[in-house]
Amino acid sequence: MARYRNVLLFAGVAMLFILTGVFQSWNLSLNILNLALLSAIMAIGVNIQWGYAGLFSTGIVGSVALGGLAVALVSSKPVPEGWAAGGPQIVEALLFAALAIGLATWLYRRLKPGANRALALALYLVVAFFIYRAILDPAVTAVEANNPAQAGNIGGLGFNSLLAWPVGALMAAAAAWIIGKIALGLREDYLAIATLGIAEIIVQVLRNEDWLARGVKNLIDLPRPWPVPKEVDLQVDPFFLDTVRAIGADPVTASTIFVKLLYATMFGLVLLLLVWGCERALNSPWGRTVRAIRDNEISAAAMGKDVKFRHLQIFIIGSAVVGLAGAMLTSMEGQLTPPSYLPLRFTFLIWVMVIVGGSGNNWGAILGGLLIGWLYLAVEFLGPQMMAILTSGLPAGPLKDHLQDTAAHMRLLTLGVVLLLVLRFAPKGLIPEK
Repeated sequence: MARYRNVLLFAGVAMLFILTGVFQSWNLSLNILNLALLSAIMAIGVNIQWGYAGLFSTGIVGSVALGGLAVALVSSKPVPEGWAAGGPQIVEALLFAALAIGLATWLYRRLKPGANRALALALYLVVAFFIYRAILDPAVTAVEANNPAQAGNIGGLGFNSLLAWPVGALMAAAAAWIIGKIALGLREDYLAIATLGIAEIIVQVLRNEDWLARGVKNLIDLPRPWPVPKEVDLQVDPFFLDTVRAIGADPVTASTIFVKLLYATMFGLVLLLLVWGCERALNSPWGRTVRAIRDNEISAAAMGKDVKFRHLQIFIIGSAVVGLAGAMLTSMEGQLTPPSYLPLRFTFLIWVMVIVGGSGNNWGAILGGLLIGWLYLAVEFLGPQMMAILTSGLPAGPLKDHLQDTAAHMRLLTLGVVLLLVLRFAPKGLIPEK
């Protein structure tokens, strides 16, 4: 019976997308579907961390931003003048910073604990910081002074953005390793605060370091992943035009639908591969080990399990999955916009998806991603329509105007109501862990 229940739940979510296409437009429905698929991938990453190991991280937006940065570095157009102006010096500064941090770690371990060690390390770090800035600042100024209206950054490698997807996962995994080494020894509430703060630092670096990816000026015209074409190219392709005319469709509308279908196919394949791998891992001895650690760390440690290592491993894997989704999102949008990386959208909304779908269950995370992903975007156009119907009988005046203006906030209201209903009637989610 539970199997049919899950099938019915997924069929109901599929019906939402079909109804959106029938009563609104298929372009809109496919656009929501693509974003929902990416959200489902992010939800799987969070489910790996929380559902498998009980790690409460609120730094999801940082991994998403690093995935987007990978697309900018791998796929954006090269800027030879910007790189020549200060690129090598920036690399030297970053290498110096890495060596300085490594030496500080070595000194911390070698020196005897006490006030002298703290004072020596503080003086060393202050001197190293000023040397680092002396190398970095002139190079950054030179790079950002190069055609700031159109460039002002070091540029990318110009490769196909499909290659940036695994790079985004690797960058997020590397950052998770550093964060995990620092924060995973903390209690759950402190871990949440630490990961939220570190994620905000990552986003602020993207916003303010123009030399890296133009900051808030945004980086546009990123290449699409192979084999997705541009709509304008399809609209002049003779084979595509002949096919479209044969079925009596509009070439412009058909080209946008075709491109979005390609994206949906690619994202769906990635999602299925992830689910296949996660299901095999969860039902393996490794999966039983991490769940045992989640349920009782003391007992697992007493049985000889390395709790800290498994926590770090899970944290890295989950962050890599989220970074992969972040790279896919930037690749589809064709631009890197740091102001769009908001915790509400890329942290707390993803948590709502996992809670509603069912933590600890991969299929529950997917269901939550698709359902909440549709709801979050559909309420944007359904809210004003519903409010117009509800206020149609009211006379024109301040009250009616105020109610119609509040329709923009129905998205948050709806998500809150759905979350409360699920927590009340299905506290373990729509598809709970077995």
